[in-house]
Amino acid sequence: MQLRRVVITGIGTINPLGHSIEEYFTNLIDGVSGAAPITRFDTTLFKTRFACEVKNYDPSQFGFDRKEERKLDLFTQFALISASEAINDSSLDLSQEDLDRIGVIWGSGIGGIDTLFQETKGYFESGCNPRFSPFLIPKMIPDIAAGIISMKYGFRGPNFATVSACASSTHAMCDAFNYIRLGKADIFVTGGSEAGITAPGMGGFNSAMALSTRNDDFLTASRPFDKTRDGFVMGEGGGALIFEELTHALARGAKIYAEVAGSGMSADAYHLTASHPEGLGAILTMKGALSDAGLSIGDVDYINVHGTSTPVGDPAELKAIKTLFGDHAYQLNISSTKSMTGHLLGATGAVEALACVCAINKETIPPTINFEHEDPEIDYKLNLTLNKAQTRKVRVAMSNNFGFGGHNATIVIKTL
Repeated sequence: MQLRRVVITGIGTINPLGHSIEEYFTNLIDGVSGAAPITRFDTTLFKTRFACEVKNYDPSQFGFDRKEERKLDLFTQFALISASEAINDSSLDLSQEDLDRIGVIWGSGIGGIDTLFQETKGYFESGCNPRFSPFLIPKMIPDIAAGIISMKYGFRGPNFATVSACASSTHAMCDAFNYIRLGKADIFVTGGSEAGITAPGMGGFNSAMALSTRNDDFLTASRPFDKTRDGFVMGEGGGALIFEELTHALARGAKIYAEVAGSGMSADAYHLTASHPEGLGAILTMKGALSDAGLSIGDVDYINVHGTSTPVGDPAELKAIKTLFGDHAYQLNISSTKSMTGHLLGATGAVEALACVCAINKETIPPTINFEHEDPEIDYKLNLTLNKAQTRKVRVAMSNNFGFGGHNATIVIKTL
């Protein structure tokens, strides 16, 4: 069977570095930190009191009226904003498209966690009076964002959510890519969104000892590959990409950002929250993605690593890269854009795939900011793009994401 080719024809985002693609790309290249004190709830008793929130967010500025705002959890609002920008950017004339052939596959790790928290809190505060909102379930479930996007635009193609913790949106993109290749649809809105900066979100990750607690130095708290890294910084937002079958895109004269070349997926089968220390699952997913793309290790120019700024995860991923890529590992650019955006959980893969689109189209590698102290566990002969963006022609970029439960996913994009 001849597999069809897939290209990216639209992009959109709202995240801690900006309310649009243009703002995101500018701040990404400039090395801006998105960290700030949390404003969404009182953090007085919390170990971590900062995060990478979406700044100055006002739902009304994005066309949500009060009625819609009450019906949509924040993660779904972020999904709609990202998807809307991507669809507009794609210049799709939906009146001329077969909407049966356009689908939505969207990732979210925890969905409407704040909706569930607020409703549960209200239940106990009312003396256990079960007067739950009729919107509780449809606001909370992780698949609702995909459903709402399809309803807004009338897309009747395949529609579902992927949930694999911090690999969720990368898995969503892998599925969208494969469904188009197999002829199940011509176009997908894909990506992910998350709104986990909530009391249970922050408290739960604090209890798991996963978050940085550098409250007095929050701007530089996300510091992948630095000896003093002490955990990830929570982020929020969404990222959307329009995946489109190549001949369909060419026929309508679409702007093409890049080609989706391959995808890889694996499991660590090792630990509840920690990556395999030798990066075995990471090796498998990267190797699978390259094989799927028909590319060799020498073809890759840039890897946007998962790089969460945790003591165990960062060295393990770099070990995996060195094991798989051998000598070519030292010819690559590697960077962790989580040093700027924080960790957007289930949305992180989509936002980082957009960073790869930025690298290809701007010929600039986004930096890993906040590096100060060398760690004997890290090989600094690798080009980790420390503290400052680097100019480079990027033909092939790879993005890795790994989730609690040992879920690993990789997407490869390249110039057409």
